This record gives sequence, C-alpha cells and structure tokens, in this order.
Amino acid sequence: MTRISVILPAKNEEANLGEVLQEINQLGDLIHEIIVVNDGSSDGTAEVVKNNDATLVNHVYSKGNGSAIKSGARKATGDILIFMDGDGQHNPADIPRLLAKYHEGYDMVVGNRDSKSQASLGRLAANKIYNRLATWMVGFRVRDLTSGFRVVNAEKFKEYLYLLPNGFSYPTTITMAFFRAGYSVCYEPIVARKRKGESHINLLKDGAKFLLIIFKVGTLYSPLKIFTPISLVLFLMGSIYYAYTFAFLGRFTNMSALLFSTSLMIFLLGLISEQISNLIYKK
Repeated sequence: MTRISVILPAKNEEANLGEVLQEINQLGDLIHEIIVVNDGSSDGTAEVVKNNDATLVNHVYSKGNGSAIKSGARKATGDILIFMDGDGQHNPADIPRLLAKYHEGYDMVVGNRDSKSQASLGRLAANKIYNRLATWMVGFRVRDLTSGFRVVNAEKFKEYLYLLPNGFSYPTTITMAFFRAGYSVCYEPIVARKRKGESHINLLKDGAKFLLIIFKVGTLYSPLKIFTPISLVLFLMGSIYYAYTFAFLGRFTNMSALLFSTSLMIFLLGLISEQISNLIYKK
C-alpha cells in the first residue's frame, strides 16, 4: 500500500496551523503521517502540533524554509511526499485532486496558483519573470515555478536534498532539478487562500536575491544557455568597436582586445559549468 506523508514547514504559525492540521486529518486513512517542522518558532506552534495528531520536528533556531523542507523529507517514511505551507494558504481539500494527477504517471505535481492567489502585484510580476525564464530553459511551459504546494515521488525528491538551499527558493531548485533529470512534472490549478497574519517573506530583502536565483536556475539546468548569450553580446560589442577603431583610427585597440578575451573566458566558463552540471545528474 502506498504511504503518503504530508510535510509542513512552520514558523510562528500558532494562529493558522491548528485549522490546517484538522483539515488534513479529515482526509482520514488517505494520509499515512503528518510532519510539521517547527523552524525556531517563538510562539505556541509546537504545542499546536502536539494537540493535533502530527509528528513534530523541532529546529532549535530558525534555519529557513528550505531547511525545514529537508528536515521533514528526511523524517518522512512515505512513498509520496506532499509539501504544503503551514499558514493556511494551501487548501488540504486539493490534495486528492493533486494525488489523482500524480497517479496518472507524473513524478511531481505542482499546485499552480492563479493570478488572484498572489500576495501582491510585486510577487506576481516576479513570478511571471521566473516562469518565463524557466520555460525558456526547459522548453516546457512552467506555470508556477515558486509554488510550495506539491506532490512528489519521495525517492526521487530525496536524490536532490543536497542541492536544496535553506531559504525560500527550494521550489525553484527542485523543479529545475526534476526537469534536468528527465522526470515528469505537471501543473494542476489551485486557488490559494488568504493567510492570517504577516508573511515571513520580505519582498525587498528576498527580491534582492532575484538575480542570483536566475543564475542559479540557469546553472542548474543548462549553464550554456546563460553564458553563451552574454559571451555573444560581448563578442559583438568587441567586433563593432574594432570595426569603428579600424575605420577611423586604423588600429586594433586594447578595449576590443578586452571585450574579445572576456567573451572567450565567459564562454569557456559556461563550458566548464555545463560539464559540472552533467556530473550532478550523471546517475
């Protein structure tokens, strides 16, 4: 019999977590275990878990959402892992529908939030950019790269625990890892509910990591798709500048040499990164 583990990272979610756990427990024998990772909460989150028939994993201090996900996955004994937020935004009633999609033969099913489910216009715009970048990288329509509501094969997910960051970009990393490894990923529409209380995501602070995440997505999947365009732009700049200085000054300048050499180094760096990426997915 297939065992299903539900994993919820939670930090200071005393006001929301109890209701979420009760809704999951209403699914009955469908769920083998519920694991809540208390990520250094300063409120009564741990007590809520103990009172609602769930397994508690405690972090003595806050390590981040991704770290909580990894702790929960290591503790889980199920064949299928379901990841949800502990703030009540993800509706447990959607679990059977995502599981039905998973059993069609997919390795991971991601809850695809509609535009009304985004917390703000800023996050909606950022997610659209993430999705477009990922779609270009993988050649497959990525509808919600950053969604934290997903059903996934436990064995295949655990293959890439070492790749996952400790912060909020774990969904991006695992999605790209699955595509790169040739596993099947699909998206199922969901409507995220409004959370009670304040979000733990700081738009300015976490938004500053935007460029880093873009490069991480690229280097995880196909580094040459990132490095080659940059190299080409520098090569074209060098060629145009060389043509200009040769026509008007009759010589090859140091600036042209710098642009050409930088272009070559970036391209070679991309080749090396591509080989490293292949080694990661060698198995």
